[in-house]
Formats: sequence, C-alpha cells, structure tokens
Amino acid sequence: MTVDPIHQFEIKRYVDLLNFSSVQFSFTNAAVFMFGIVAIIFFFLTYATRGRTLVPGRAQSAAEMSYEFIAKMVRDSAGNQGMVFFPLVFSLFMFVLVANVVGLIPYTFTVTAHLIVTAALALLVIGTVIIYGFVKHGTHFLHLFVPSGVPGFLLPFLVVIEVVSFLSRPISLSLRLFANMLAGHIALKVFAFFVVGLASAGVAGWFGATLPFLMIVALTALELLVAVLQAYVFAVLTSIYLNDAIHPGH
Repeated sequence: MTVDPIHQFEIKRYVDLLNFSSVQFSFTNAAVFMFGIVAIIFFFLTYATRGRTLVPGRAQSAAEMSYEFIAKMVRDSAGNQGMVFFPLVFSLFMFVLVANVVGLIPYTFTVTAHLIVTAALALLVIGTVIIYGFVKHGTHFLHLFVPSGVPGFLLPFLVVIEVVSFLSRPISLSLRLFANMLAGHIALKVFAFFVVGLASAGVAGWFGATLPFLMIVALTALELLVAVLQAYVFAVLTSIYLNDAIHPGH
C-alpha cells in the first residue's frame, strides 16, 4: 500500500472556463467547497435568525454568541470605531472556521490547507488596511511606520524595521493558517494508513492497529481544537491590523 498523504490536497479541474495560452481558469474542487462553505454559513445564519425569539433556541443562541464574540473582539482590538469592519472580520472568522471544520470530515477538501487561499484572505486584510488608511488619513497613515519619541539618528533604522514588519504581516497571517491545517491533515492521513495497513495483517494486526487508531482519535480532537483556534487567531490578528488603519499613530 502506497502512503500518499499529499494526495488529499490535489486540485481537480471540473470545468474549464477560459483558456489564455498558458493561463487557465477552471472550476475546481476547491471552488466547489468554497461555494459550499459560503452556502452553509448563509443558510445556517438565515435559519438561526429567522424567528429571533426572546427565548432563543440552539441555532439562534449559536448565531448570537458568534456575533457577540466577534463584536467584542473588534471593540477590544480597534475600539467602537472598529465596528465599521465588523462584517469583514465576522465573515472571515466564519469562513475560516467552517472551512477548517468541514475539512475534518473524511473525503472532503480542506481549502485552508492551500496557501493560495490563505494568502488571498491575508492580502484582502492588508489591502483593506492600506486602502482605508490612506482614504481616511491620507499621508498621515504613514505615521504608522514612524514611532514617536525616537531619537533622530535611530529613526531611519526603526522605519525600515516597521516597514518590514508591516510587509511580513500577510506572510505570517497566511502561512500560520496554511501550515497548521496542512500538517494536521498529513498526520491524520499517515496514522490512518497505519491503521488500515496493520488491520489488514490479520488478528495480530488488529491489536497493533489499536495504538494508531487511538492516535487518530486524539489527533482528530486536537485538529478540531486547532481548527477553532486558527479561526480565532486569524480574526484577532485581522482586528489588530485593522486598528492600525483606524489609529495609525503610535
């Protein structure tokens, strides 16, 4: 039996939309799951908030808790002015959370285990920071890179450090989510192959497969925790970065 834990991340083309010499635009399995994730979020929130009763049911409670959780996060990170970005932060949190959890279901596809997806989300965040910062504050937004109260001879060095730090944000934001989801799914796949391989060896193999099976159970629980934590971390960092667009001065 060949162990190929990377095969689960293969992009498969379903429909070729456009072809420009060496550039292809296709509808892939990743696109199917991303549309599916958006549909899950839309229908869940629509169903959960359809009645809006004073005594909420489970679905309404979950929707309200998600709303209040992200709203508090945004206020704590960026103040009341940051609530203008609440729809963006809430949408990113829900998308990453549902994408991570859906990816744990066997035979599904984990879109957040692809760097192009996480990089696109990170660039959306940083692009929003830059555009809003310049639109709202003009050139004053550049004060973000100029720490106050710094001696003049140190200023050029600190400005360079601040610029590099700012430019590294989308890299760290995308790589963190991508690497965590990729590594966890590879580990699950490897242990799953151990279980199948040992179990096929007969009665003795069944006993040998017990430990890898228990590892799969433990890793699945850990991956579920990581899925939620990574969505939370992505939302928190997004809120912190957006605070720089609202309050660019140090």
